[in-house]
Amino acid sequence: MSDSDYCTIADATKPPKADGPPYAECVLCREPTEYPESFKGITLCPVCEWREAERTACSG
Repeated sequence: MSDSDYCTIADATKPPKADGPPYAECVLCREPTEYPESFKGITLCPVCEWREAERTACSG
């Protein structure tokens, strides 16, 4: 197990990275994300992704 696998959900799929604008809005703060606008689903900007990861991080 690598450090990047620690406390992650193995089956979770991430949206594809966008090659350029238009970018999808973050569902929490409405800032641009790294994901294409055409992606359907929950998208988070890098800051909100980090905060969500901190909030749901494993303890111990």
